[in-house]
This record gives sequence, C-alpha cells and structure tokens, in this order.
Amino acid sequence: QEQVVESGGGVVQPGGSLRLSCTVIAILFERSDMAWYRQAPGKQRELVASVTRDGTTRYAGAVKGRFTISRDNAKDTMYLQMTNLTPEDTAIYTCKANENNPGMGTLEFWGQGTQVTVSS
Repeated sequence: QEQVVESGGGVVQPGGSLRLSCTVIAILFERSDMAWYRQAPGKQRELVASVTRDGTTRYAGAVKGRFTISRDNAKDTMYLQMTNLTPEDTAIYTCKANENNPGMGTLEFWGQGTQVTVSS
C-alpha cells in the first residue's frame, strides 16, 4: 500500500538546525510533486515548501533563506534542511506526495507527520 514516511523531527534550541526526510513507498516518486506542510497548535496548516517532479522549488515567505527543500530521486526521498530555527517554527511537519497518473489524474498521499519543537 502507498505510504509517505517522515523522519528527523525532534527538539532543538533556537538557532539550531534540523533535517527532515520524507520517503515514499509504493508511490512513483519520479512522477510526484512533493511538498512540506506544517501546523502549529491553534493555527491553520500552511505550505512550507514544495518541489516539483522537475525540481522546481518554492518557499513560504517565513522560511525563505532559512529552509532548503530538495529531493533525491534515486532514494525516493525528499528533504527539508532547516537552519536558524525559532520557536515560531514549532509545529507538526507533514509530507505530501501528488502522484501524476496519465488518464487517472493526480493521487494525493499524506504522511503521518513529525514533531519539530524549538525551545530553550
């Protein structure tokens, strides 16, 4: 069955760094547009960054210059390198895969999320 699995979350001090990973199973990664979302307590879920199957990247204004999204098609894995973290980055980070299937449209798959906590 299709799976989206995140890892790399944890607790870090302000100013620290963390790298999240997202690996897909039974999903055609090379044909998938990928994205990282996050949701903090009491707030709406927001798009953090995305990378298309062609490698085009986009970032939310709040993370530009601090976060870097990338993908390794050979490993079916997407990464989010986070630097200079602040308490405002505390949230559950969730990976989404949009698999493009000719004649069927796009299939959307979500991971379970990984907790990132930035605190002194």
